[in-house]
Amino acid sequence: SASAAVLAAAACICNSDAFQPVRVGGKISATIPTTSSIAKSSSAALSPSPLSMVATSPSDAAASETSSSTPKVVSNLMATQAPPPPFKKVMAANRAEIAVRIVRACIELNMATVAIYGHEDRYSQHRWAPDQSFQIDKDPDATPISAYLDIPRGPLFAASVGADQSFQIEKDPDATPISAYLDIPQIISIAKKAGVDAIHPGYGFLSESPEFAQACADNDITFVGPTVDNLNTFSDKTSARAAAIAAGVPVVPGSDGALGSAAEVQAFVDEYGLPVIIKAAMGGGGKGMRVIRNMEDVTPFFESASSEALASFGDGSVFVEKFIERPRHIEVQIIGDGTGDVVHLYERDCSVQRRHQKVIEMAPGWSLPDELRADLHNYATELTSRAKYKNAGTVEFLVDTADMKAYFIEVNPRIQVEHTVTEEVTGVDIVKAQLRIAAGATLEEAGLVQDNISARGVAIQCRVTTENPEKDFAPDTGTLSVYRHSAGCGIRMDGIGYSGLTITPYYDSMLVKYTARGSDFPETLARMKRVLQECRIRGVMTNIPFLLNVLTHPEFETGIVTTSFIDDHPELKKISSSRWNFASSRQSDQRKVGRLERSLRYFANLAVNGHPPELGADPTKLSTSHADTTKSLLPDVEKSASDAVGGMRKILLEEGPEGYAKFVRNNKQLMITDTTWRDAHQSLLATRMRTSDIVRCAPFTNAALSQAFSLEMWGGATFDVAMRFLNECPWERLEKLREQVPDIPFQMLLRGANAVGYTNYPDNVVYEFCKQAHKSGIDIFRVFDSLNYVENMELGIKAAAASGGFVEAAMSYTGDVSDPSRGKYNLEYYLDLAKQLVDLGAHSLAIKDMAGLLTPRAAQMLVGALREQHPDTVIHVHTHDTAGAGVASMLAAAEAGADVVDAAFDAMSGLTSQPSLGALIANVRGTEKDTGMSLSDIGPLNTYWENVRQLYAPFESGQLSGSSDVYVHEIPGGQYTNLLYQSRQLGLTEKWPQIKKKYAEANIILGDIPKVTPSSKVVGDLAQFMVAQNLEMKDVAEQADTLAFPESVVQYLRGEIGVPPGGFPEPLRSTVLKSRGLEPIEGRPGAALEEYKFEEAEALLKSKYGEASISDKDVLSHALYPNVFIDWKNFEAVNGDVGNLPTHLFLNPLKEGDEVTLNLEGGDSGRDYVVKLVSKGQVSEDGTRVVSFAVNGERWFMPVTDQSQEVAGGRREKATNPGDVGSPMPGVVVGLKVDVGDEVKEGEPVATLSAMKMETNIPATASGKVSHVLVNVGDKLEGDDLIMKID
Repeated sequence: SASAAVLAAAACICNSDAFQPVRVGGKISATIPTTSSIAKSSSAALSPSPLSMVATSPSDAAASETSSSTPKVVSNLMATQAPPPPFKKVMAANRAEIAVRIVRACIELNMATVAIYGHEDRYSQHRWAPDQSFQIDKDPDATPISAYLDIPRGPLFAASVGADQSFQIEKDPDATPISAYLDIPQIISIAKKAGVDAIHPGYGFLSESPEFAQACADNDITFVGPTVDNLNTFSDKTSARAAAIAAGVPVVPGSDGALGSAAEVQAFVDEYGLPVIIKAAMGGGGKGMRVIRNMEDVTPFFESASSEALASFGDGSVFVEKFIERPRHIEVQIIGDGTGDVVHLYERDCSVQRRHQKVIEMAPGWSLPDELRADLHNYATELTSRAKYKNAGTVEFLVDTADMKAYFIEVNPRIQVEHTVTEEVTGVDIVKAQLRIAAGATLEEAGLVQDNISARGVAIQCRVTTENPEKDFAPDTGTLSVYRHSAGCGIRMDGIGYSGLTITPYYDSMLVKYTARGSDFPETLARMKRVLQECRIRGVMTNIPFLLNVLTHPEFETGIVTTSFIDDHPELKKISSSRWNFASSRQSDQRKVGRLERSLRYFANLAVNGHPPELGADPTKLSTSHADTTKSLLPDVEKSASDAVGGMRKILLEEGPEGYAKFVRNNKQLMITDTTWRDAHQSLLATRMRTSDIVRCAPFTNAALSQAFSLEMWGGATFDVAMRFLNECPWERLEKLREQVPDIPFQMLLRGANAVGYTNYPDNVVYEFCKQAHKSGIDIFRVFDSLNYVENMELGIKAAAASGGFVEAAMSYTGDVSDPSRGKYNLEYYLDLAKQLVDLGAHSLAIKDMAGLLTPRAAQMLVGALREQHPDTVIHVHTHDTAGAGVASMLAAAEAGADVVDAAFDAMSGLTSQPSLGALIANVRGTEKDTGMSLSDIGPLNTYWENVRQLYAPFESGQLSGSSDVYVHEIPGGQYTNLLYQSRQLGLTEKWPQIKKKYAEANIILGDIPKVTPSSKVVGDLAQFMVAQNLEMKDVAEQADTLAFPESVVQYLRGEIGVPPGGFPEPLRSTVLKSRGLEPIEGRPGAALEEYKFEEAEALLKSKYGEASISDKDVLSHALYPNVFIDWKNFEAVNGDVGNLPTHLFLNPLKEGDEVTLNLEGGDSGRDYVVKLVSKGQVSEDGTRVVSFAVNGERWFMPVTDQSQEVAGGRREKATNPGDVGSPMPGVVVGLKVDVGDEVKEGEPVATLSAMKMETNIPATASGKVSHVLVNVGDKLEGDDLIMKID
């Protein structure tokens, strides 16, 4: 029966030798302890017995009476009634977790409950749990805590939120939230109106206030805590110290009473020396506590400690003690009944602390010597017995680890945060004991007899807080996206969170306490580690990874640490790089924890705000479908059992670059470079192809194109775009593809001295880049310069060769060698350039026809001449099919002696891309030039790319046909697509012909130059400038000294990207530079740059992002694109690695009701999430919407700022520049120490911020003069909000 099951469960609490069989209905169905065994059992400390709380049914009673074998004591136990409730109605005069704890105890004792809450706590769980809850008001200038102590200033009115009755008192909206909880008259008034006969103050706030206890007594309300005399003695640390001395308890040298000035602190320091510690006389929890190690800190530390104590406890009194280095913090839990009878519930080890606030506690102090433990018990009971202490309290000691001597530090006359560990090892419900004793019970009547109390096993408590350990535990705020608790054997949870709860900066940052218990320390420790892995608290930063760092530290695993443990191990706070030896790969790496949350945040932002305009996705072409249309298009490729490399790459690796060049030259077949993975999508889709779509076809490509010369798949714009727009790591793209494609040489596009950037870099950056690129998988470096400036190319060629790669020197082709009237770009120009490049050591020569200007006749002439001049050099030809003649030109080049030509899969070919791979294969099939590839082999890949291209429809330019006028305007393929797309987006479609015309004119104005990034951008910028300003060629020449030319044009004319063929256009160059006071650059632009300091950059990045989050490749990315890299990292911190998302989810926003399956780990990981977007909430006052998801049926809440909404007062500027002083955390400005015009030194305090009851000095970020102050005292700030600027 159900009753029998309850009895069996209750019996498990008792010792095994106390069990007796119980017959119910003639059958043995449970066991319970006998009377004699109860008397002997340590569980007898519990009163009433668990068994006495079990109600019996008449049928059970009848069965007991008719069973002759059932001991009579069973009937007596079953008939035992629980004692009457100590009170009728109890108020929990506190908030959050401890208020809920009090309410739960009251419910178990069958008492009605009342809660109080400030306006900012109106959504807190503690107001749901009681039968009634009341809001308390506060003065405008008061601190948030004070509202718990005030006289009512407005009428009570009913509200129905969670509780049976809820009463709110109006308050001034400008009053600080904490002050509400210190408002004695108001709390008493509420209690009387609600019919409360007892008030439990919890911990903190008014729990140690003699005035509050007296106010309760004066109004015939029982104060559930010590007597007023007890509080007067022990809530003031100075009087408690005197009592300890009188009781013969050893104390640390300290001041005789509270100190009123910094001068008194200085006098103590002069006598006892440093270090010393300042402590709040009233209250605890690390508030109002400062360690002074330097003389200059005496005054500021005294002031800040006193101010913080006043804000937290309503009393700014402080005292000072000699500071003991590296002690253990041990406290003894006691309970007295006011008669002088006191019991102890053993000790707790609270040595793991930061900012003098306990973080992890355990009970008992099993690693202490038994003799010391006994001394601590005696000290605690002797001190409190002499004081006739009533109710629960904690006597705290420091144990000097040098000699294991204990020193009294204080008595906390209240329940403690960490009381749970004591309850778990002793079985005593301390809060219920408090209530019974407050009602007049003696210790014996409450079932608390010292001989019957024992500590069994070990318990550990971890406090989970909403803090960022890497920002010195700065409090974090926001919405809890999901809040799912751990449970299971030996686990207890005390907390107030729920999914959707908003964490504010007004109160303590603790969210939940987990308590684990086990038979010994290793078992308990293992359970606590499991708890922290299992729980899911997302949406705000928490200290959970920090707690795991502590729990897994070898020193902590011994069970013996000191209060300096965290300070001695600052690496514990570096959570972003944390790794743990856990079996679960998802839990063993902090970078993998929270991946789902970040993905949901990306979905939420995309659903609310869409893509940023700079991505270039046409919103009208985004799909509403979320089907994965490319997943099953390609058959599986059987992976070779051997790791050996095959195909053309095997020859390259075995023979080296020279050997590979010789093989290619001796090969009679036409070889192919496939550009689908780089230039094809750069030309057609603005380089927006994502890594995941390339990786998906990589194994099949490796098999189908194993005879290809190379795959052009990296470099050029792909490096920049990967980070800037796709928010992916370009190095990961390279390495993932290298792993999947071992048999085909990888080729990249290297912009000479510009590497993969748009500017000049120090030489060592280019060398390091090439070295890493080759190491990560690049085999062939196609090196070019946008102006064919040999000095720039020389750097790239030498850097690529030094890496061990195959060097292909590329000539940027422009003009028409077949037309003698076209001027300087004749056959002799290219033959001279080719000779210089071969002499520099290039393994092959490439003709890089960026715009598709190479006609079949020109190809035949140029390639033929090059072949004659360089018979042993590999010749490689690249073109674009803009005019539609690409296939013909490549066939002509092959006939003239070209060894390799570039092509793209049919679905990604044509227009501004490369010629069709299928067409080339078919046109040379059966001839001496046969590629060795078959149309049947590439057919599935072509189908694949047809479907993939449909996913990227939002990036299509809209071009429907070729454009033969490219022979006139000479716009490169990729730029042609971009300019066409931009003109349509800007509503300038009708001006597209004019833009093309102006492009041709701009090219002539600038000196008729080769046009490829970055020179093509210079021409394009000038063309658009001419269209916008309605300028003709003669206008540019005549107004050159006054026109506001685009910056890229000025940089080109100055010589910042090199020297164009034939020199700069004059007098344009001289006029522009003179009008701007600029000097021209002579020679290679980057030659004079100082070496890049990689070690300094690495240290800076690791300090910002964590050791494990920054690799040598990241340092290179930052060196090339510092701002882009930082923006990408910031995006990744918020949205995670979006490269793991399938393209249909990355591009297409979810709508309400859409449900998709998400796999963030790839393959058959067995970790699929069913994600449904449930709703997009209404816009709140601060411009945010809460987007609700169901993930595997569980509700998640993601707040997102709606960028389309105007916010009252606007949004604060963020601190981003040197000299900007920003808020390190959300909080309230409580002090400004400087004004505009003041001179400050770096590190000097300039403002004070209050957050979660902690005051923090904000230091100057630089030395200089304060130019702007953008906040006032009382302003509420978010993290990184700009406070002031320093010039």
